[in-house]
Amino acid sequence: MSEIPQKPVLLTGASGALGRQLTKHLAGLGWTLRLTDIAPFPDLIPAGCSFIRTDLAHGVDVLRLAEGCGTILHFGGISVERPFDEILGPNIVGLYNIYEAARREGARVLFASSNHAIGFHERTTRLDDDCELRPDGYYGLSKAYGELMGRMYWFKHGVENVNVRIGSSLPEPVDARMLSTYLSFADLCRLCERATLAPATGSCVIWGASHNARSFWGDDSRKAIAWEPIDTADIYTGQLQGKLSGNDVIERYQGGAYTVIDRTRKDMP
Repeated sequence: MSEIPQKPVLLTGASGALGRQLTKHLAGLGWTLRLTDIAPFPDLIPAGCSFIRTDLAHGVDVLRLAEGCGTILHFGGISVERPFDEILGPNIVGLYNIYEAARREGARVLFASSNHAIGFHERTTRLDDDCELRPDGYYGLSKAYGELMGRMYWFKHGVENVNVRIGSSLPEPVDARMLSTYLSFADLCRLCERATLAPATGSCVIWGASHNARSFWGDDSRKAIAWEPIDTADIYTGQLQGKLSGNDVIERYQGGAYTVIDRTRKDMP
């Protein structure tokens, strides 16, 4: 039988694709979940769970939601590239509110970061978790900011945090790039389970990818939470290895299509 956290777990972004997967998995283990999103929850709310619609930019509401929680699984906010003014409230102000709530409650934060925080590294470079942050847009910039905020709250306030640089978490990979970046739903759920239950994490980074032979990514802190991915994109290699974008910039960088959104630079491919 799986271990159950002693305190409730707050899950933001619960109405999104990943939030719904996590809700189903963790509720199935008997966890007590507080679910929140700015959008209504589209499924039946499982036993032992509650849902409250909340705008993460409203700090008082976030503080109330987090009362008594031991972990905050933070998947809320804008999840795609958008103009800066749309990113600002949910991803910047909202994250500050999450960390202030965690500080007050003594809670651990799992931050759903992204490969787009390092998207302008070339695909020929294998990265470890201490690589330079090279965001490929405002969305990626908000994720880089989130990782730095986690470091600050750890060193200044002792707030533990696990920063998961999610690659491509879908039912299955759909193109050649995802043979490197794919993260199965099952591997993600197990990662969040272990990050919540680990005795201690400090402030660490974990590459959010399954066991893919073509991975762009190397060392990280997964041993600190006793997590290893089980699934792999390798079984899709034959059908996807030739499925390319046809764009030299997209194929050069790890961030893929995000690297060309609103791009004006002309002096390099």
